[in-house]
Amino acid sequence: MRRNLTQLLISLLFFLFPTIFFIEKGMAQNTTIPVKVGVVLDLVTWVGKMGLSCISMALSDFYASHGHYKTRVVTKIRDSKRDVVGAAAAAVDLLQNEEVEAIIGPGSSMQANFMIGLGSKVRVPIISFSATSPSLSSLQSQYFIRATLNDSAQVPAIRAIVQAFGWREVVLIYVDNEYGNGVIPSLTSALLEVDAHVTYWSPIHPSVTDDQLVEELDKLMRMPTRVFIVHMLTPLGYRLFTKANEAGMMEVGYVWILTDGITDFLSALNASAIDSMQGVLGVKPHVPRTKELESFKIRWKKKIQEEYPTNEISELNIFGLWAYDAACALAMAVEKLGAGNFSLQKTNISRDSTGFESIRVSPVDPNILHSLLSTRFRGLSGDFQVGDGQLHTSAFQIVNTPENGIVRRSNSTSKANLRAITWPGESPSVPKGWVLPTNGKKLKIGVPVKEGFSEFVKVTRDPNTNTTNITGYSIAIFESVMQTLPYAYKYAPFQTPDGKAAGSYDELISQVYFQKYDAVVGDTTILANRSLYVDFTQPYTESGVSVIVPIINNKSKNAWVFLKPLTWDLWVTSACFFVFIGFVIWTLEHRINEDFRGPRSHQVGTIFWFSFSTLVFAQRERIVSNLARFVMIIWFFVVLILTQSYTASLTSMLTVQQLKPTITDINELIRTGQRVGYQNGSFIFAFLKQMKFDESNLVKYDSPEQLDGLFSNGSRKGGIAAAFEEIPYTKLFLAKYCSKYTAVQPTYKFDGFGFVFPKHSPLVSDVSMRILHLTEGDQMAKVEKVWFEQNSSCLGLNSSPSSDNIGVDSFWGLFLIAGVASSAALIICMVTFLYENRDALVQLDPPTPVWRKIKALATRFDNKDLSSHTFRKSEMGERSGINGTGAVTASPATNYPPSPSSLSVQTQSNFAFSRPASEYGDPMSPNGQTSPETAFGIELANSNQEPKGVPEVVHANN
Repeated sequence: MRRNLTQLLISLLFFLFPTIFFIEKGMAQNTTIPVKVGVVLDLVTWVGKMGLSCISMALSDFYASHGHYKTRVVTKIRDSKRDVVGAAAAAVDLLQNEEVEAIIGPGSSMQANFMIGLGSKVRVPIISFSATSPSLSSLQSQYFIRATLNDSAQVPAIRAIVQAFGWREVVLIYVDNEYGNGVIPSLTSALLEVDAHVTYWSPIHPSVTDDQLVEELDKLMRMPTRVFIVHMLTPLGYRLFTKANEAGMMEVGYVWILTDGITDFLSALNASAIDSMQGVLGVKPHVPRTKELESFKIRWKKKIQEEYPTNEISELNIFGLWAYDAACALAMAVEKLGAGNFSLQKTNISRDSTGFESIRVSPVDPNILHSLLSTRFRGLSGDFQVGDGQLHTSAFQIVNTPENGIVRRSNSTSKANLRAITWPGESPSVPKGWVLPTNGKKLKIGVPVKEGFSEFVKVTRDPNTNTTNITGYSIAIFESVMQTLPYAYKYAPFQTPDGKAAGSYDELISQVYFQKYDAVVGDTTILANRSLYVDFTQPYTESGVSVIVPIINNKSKNAWVFLKPLTWDLWVTSACFFVFIGFVIWTLEHRINEDFRGPRSHQVGTIFWFSFSTLVFAQRERIVSNLARFVMIIWFFVVLILTQSYTASLTSMLTVQQLKPTITDINELIRTGQRVGYQNGSFIFAFLKQMKFDESNLVKYDSPEQLDGLFSNGSRKGGIAAAFEEIPYTKLFLAKYCSKYTAVQPTYKFDGFGFVFPKHSPLVSDVSMRILHLTEGDQMAKVEKVWFEQNSSCLGLNSSPSSDNIGVDSFWGLFLIAGVASSAALIICMVTFLYENRDALVQLDPPTPVWRKIKALATRFDNKDLSSHTFRKSEMGERSGINGTGAVTASPATNYPPSPSSLSVQTQSNFAFSRPASEYGDPMSPNGQTSPETAFGIELANSNQEPKGVPEVVHANN
């Protein structure tokens, strides 16, 4: 019995042991290490409630998909109750009593200031998904992790909007606390980079009353700027736009740009708030749409409705997504360290000097920090990485209410790439960004009063209405500039009660220095000594001072004027080419054309005659060679261009007046003491005195007509010999009197006309920029065309016409073509001749001197080429002119004896020898060898005596 019981127990143990083993093993596998993490949020705010729910769902989702992880993040939640002290107390409680390894929170930037220092002291990471102030830099503490974007990250997107629409002035409206003040410096600097200036900063206190809001908005309405950038949170922003809508600041012409502090919560606003914000532009981070995000939104909305059934439900925004991703990142970082790092940790005690009780300093937390900084994954908000202690993004989206649609996702944009935008007042047109203030101060613009040169500035008074009318080129340029700038102005002529000029230009400009005028507009020259007291804009006219002198008519009456159209080098080059072309044609035609044969003197004359007769196309010699025809085609074209150019230049010299300045040396004016003129009130008076002109020889004038009269009288009769004038006036004067006067060198450098403003005036850069835009476009030319009538008979500043002679540089291309073509034809002819007569060189003995070989070739070249078609064609006709003995008779068509060029050379068949010529030795050849002349059969043709022992031979001289 006992034995049976023992066997039964052994059997039971045998079956139960594996079960117990696997149960114990399973229990060991399911054992996890909890890691305490504190959560400090404002649970009375929507951001706090949303963040807490997202953190809870993040940990639940994370461990549901990673059930095998050994660690578990356990949250310890504290409510900061929207108080800085409350947030600090909550953090101390978590660190002291809960001994947390990390803290997620706090909700605001102001609360984060203390917690960052506390976390650094005890080496506990502080992870915030909603503290966005730029002042909370991770450089202050390595234990502060910003799992959200720095407010400065949106600055490039705002700058891109302002730049795209060309707004030059903006007003910043921001909440006056840690959140609002942090981004203002970087935003102001970024706008300056695109030449946009902040004209006014409007800080709004968080506890501002409605009356104070209305007062501030009324101040903004009186300003010309209509572009407002708003940086504050939703509750204050809602109040601001409600009052702005009531004040009429949401109408056509206004521009409102929101930072993400309001844009992220647009979906949470009620219908009345949205109605008061119609047409605003907002900037917020771009979140890519994914299936995981859409699924999470549905689950989150269901959860939040269960937790807060009685509250008005708002939409999930970017802060909730960052809270979700931050919780997941922390869970990943904890698991990377392993469960062993969080078990049986010894507690180090730190006595805080602020009066708090002892707080543990954890040796694990530096490892958590490093693990968190190296964590990277694709979260609900996009790529999550905090390697340098803060989150980054490369794209923002621009939102336009009421559609709340994405206009563009980028940090840089252009107006052409933007979708259609509805501006305030439901206007489709882009607002200018400024208006002329109705009750603001207008700029007082001083205007010079002058008698002459009224094309630049003209001040007239209407006796009927007693109003002053100011016109002119300078005024038109200024008004074109001011049309694009938000400044109101009024003109104030610088004149005496009787309408005369109140002083010189220097005195007018000094009125700006003494703050009697806000600016001076007119034909005021930019000078260095004037720039000591005032600022000038960019010049809007040409710069410099020129010298005007009379001109005399010097019509060409020289007997050798026919040589002037061409320069001497062109004459020589042309003559050389005429001779060269004649020689080439003679070479190509001599052996095959009777017109290029005969006595040597006759052939030389033919070369010169033929080449120069082509000048008037009077050549009578016919051309039979194709190479010669090719050369003549090109040469005829060269001759045609030369003759036409010569004719045109000579005609101009004989018919156009040669206008020469009476004075070309300025020093001569000073040395001879001649009188010169200057415009009344101009700086040129002081300039001439600096040039050592005697003041008694300086004569002032007021108008172009008066200047013409002074020139007519001359220096000896109370007039002037020359006048110094600025280039704009010079061009105007010469446009009227270009046939009588001209401008001579040198031109003295000055900076042209510019508008005058007080020193360091902000208007200078604005006006200068607009002047550059006018100059680069065609509007400046249009204004000039209106005010300056161009005289078609005048050629410009140096209006004296000239008839410069023509040089080789104008025809070297033609000569090059002609030279290459004729040289090529000559080379082809020579190569062909040598190839056809190569037997002549073969028949010569090697010891024969070179000069005899050349002479032999020259002699053969001088003979006719009887194989040419030109001789074969006329052979039958020529035979009819030969008598029975072979003598050549005169042509029956003429009574003159036959010319040498008309004679025929008989072939060897025409010669009758009683024995071979080889039997007769050449007396000049050694050993009785046949001479080259005898070998060629031309001894008789080149000798005046018959050889002895030779029977009768009929021959003819060439």
